[in-house]
Amino acid sequence: MPAHGATFDVLNPATGARLAELPLMGQQEATAAVDAAEQALPFWSNLLASERAVYLERWHDLMMQNADDLARLMTLEQGKPLAEAKGEVSYAASFLKWFAQEGVRAYGRLIPSHQANSELMVTKSPVGVVAAITPWNFPLAMITRKAGPALAAGCTLVIKPAEATPLSALALAYLAQQAGIPKGVINVVVGDPQPIGESLLKDNRVRKLSFTGSTGVGKLLYKQSADTLKRLSLELGGNAPFIVFDDADLDKAVEGAIKSKFRNAGQTCVCANRFLVQSGIYDAFVQRLKQRMTELVVGNGLMSDVDIGPLINEDAIDKVKAMVEQAKSMGAEVALGGHLTHEAGLFYPPTLLLNVTAEMDVFQHEIFGPVAPIMRFETEQDAVRLANATPYGLAAYCYTQHLGRAMRLPKALDYGMVGINEGVISTTVAPFGGVKHSGLGREGGQEGLDEYMDTQYVYMGA
Repeated sequence: MPAHGATFDVLNPATGARLAELPLMGQQEATAAVDAAEQALPFWSNLLASERAVYLERWHDLMMQNADDLARLMTLEQGKPLAEAKGEVSYAASFLKWFAQEGVRAYGRLIPSHQANSELMVTKSPVGVVAAITPWNFPLAMITRKAGPALAAGCTLVIKPAEATPLSALALAYLAQQAGIPKGVINVVVGDPQPIGESLLKDNRVRKLSFTGSTGVGKLLYKQSADTLKRLSLELGGNAPFIVFDDADLDKAVEGAIKSKFRNAGQTCVCANRFLVQSGIYDAFVQRLKQRMTELVVGNGLMSDVDIGPLINEDAIDKVKAMVEQAKSMGAEVALGGHLTHEAGLFYPPTLLLNVTAEMDVFQHEIFGPVAPIMRFETEQDAVRLANATPYGLAAYCYTQHLGRAMRLPKALDYGMVGINEGVISTTVAPFGGVKHSGLGREGGQEGLDEYMDTQYVYMGA
């Protein structure tokens, strides 16, 4: 317990019930966590990669053995339907297994020398102590996507989880301890984000910051990291276009839209934010999408038939309401939803907006809610222009059966990730990340491991 004795409550967004009371940690606890990570670094970094892999594999196995409990805890504090939470547990655990295996392949290389009787070598070594600041929308996966490569590379870690979902982080750290990961290798600091963040950013011993969250906060952390020249990975906001061409497979496009838009109640950085539909298929797409949206059930995520849980808090509800009202005032037609249901709490219905224009907030900004704004377009050039008309560049989705178009579009779209005829693109084995105001660096895949390693060049003379 912090010396000041302050605490904060963890609430269930579906019911408003208090789940736990936790200590409101701050600068002192953040410094102590860095102390512990620094002390553990020599031992952990000097282990063989194969030895670190054993710990990560054990951690993975314990997550899977406790998947039901982890999923239920996640649903209680975050709100997503239980089936989605179980899927996240598996997804989160997969990062531990993947990087356990990838860490043993962190190869250096020999460079053919420019001079006789000499050798040129390149080696990789862990960055050092890493700070990870994680969001509430994927409270397990956003931790393991950072912890997996960091630990596999030989780094130690200080985790600051979101205030809304600290219980999942603490449960994950407990399982890491049960897996035998030594004391100090993983540290969790819960509480007040400002003093914790400032402490981590000012500390020269923290050599890397990995952050997932809003673009506004990411820019602030970028500035605050300048004095200590930390390495940064910033996975920030998105404004994903979902482009449907006349030649698309309509059934697949609609199902892809449902999966992309309404997963986690639309509270994902890569979910479809704007639907751009070509004129020839527009009416049919709208009709089928509306029908599928009427089938989605909103409610407490612990109920077996629920597809969409609550939004995370009152601010989230207020934001979505304001964006929809602004769109309506500017001429958008509400074809479905658009108002709060009779349910108490933080539930918002699946909402379909037509006649959307590029000036509306639902087109310009990340919604983070179950609202699907649709705009009509005529040509491929129009679609690309509209899709790129944003400072964000995280994910984009395109549905077409035209091979040439499928090959052209990824090059034309200014996004870090593009899904062709697929609405869910996140996977452990591929690099995840964006361009422009959506951040820098990559998580997942080989690139995810490289983010936590420094490169050293050695010239060995005669």
